Amino acid sequence: MADERWADENRPLVHLVGAGPGDPDLLTVKAMRLIQSADVVVYDRLVSDGILDLIPPGTTRISVGKAKGHHLLPQDEINDLLVSLARPGRRVVRLKGGDPYIFGRGGEESIYLARYGIATEVVPGITAAAGCAAATGIPLTHREVARSVRLVTGHLLEDRTLDLDWERLADPSCTLVVYMGVGTAGPMADGLMAAGLDPATPVAVVEKGTTAAQRVLRGTLAELEADVARWQVEPPALLIIGRVVALAAEQEVAEWCGAVEA
Repeated sequence: MADERWADENRPLVHLVGAGPGDPDLLTVKAMRLIQSADVVVYDRLVSDGILDLIPPGTTRISVGKAKGHHLLPQDEINDLLVSLARPGRRVVRLKGGDPYIFGRGGEESIYLARYGIATEVVPGITAAAGCAAATGIPLTHREVARSVRLVTGHLLEDRTLDLDWERLADPSCTLVVYMGVGTAGPMADGLMAAGLDPATPVAVVEKGTTAAQRVLRGTLAELEADVARWQVEPPALLIIGRVVALAAEQEVAEWCGAVEA
């Protein structure tokens, strides 16, 4: 099915497309259609190779990926790039890992484009919290264990501090999912424990979730900093903190026992 909004010549359009957590099979049908009909795809570092392989030959690819301490393009230059690409009426896909509006700066880009008369359409993607939890068997909510989920970023502020509402986050009945938290695992754990969260709270570190290279590493809040260093965790990685982490282990034991009995 063609996307008629490509043909609107009165106002340029950029599609902010969520690529999901890495597995190409988790792309939405609309995301796939837009990727394969685009003139140019501007993509982030966290978009997996398997998804990039779906871009047709001849389509212009522009990498604007960011790694810790190294940006191919600063955010303001990415914004200007999108404006320059869209103005001539090109079919532009801004491809982002996960969901564009969850720690993806999609909101910043859509506001900037609007200032220059360029429309945006957001195509949601499976955010890493949902994708990695599903891939590892960790239920983010469970009526007897966790009644809520909170998504936070472990990214440091410009003054190199981790400024979070520790009192609210240190809730044993809540699952805490930390994006970009590998480099600040120590301060994250210290802040939560200082606010009263049990040091024995289970933690899972999911590295390269949903992909063939996925690793799942389990420990406790008290040992998180040492574990991350010992495991040599590399981004992209997600921290899942809460009692629900233990439920995945219970499920694995139950499955193993069932297999043995069979």
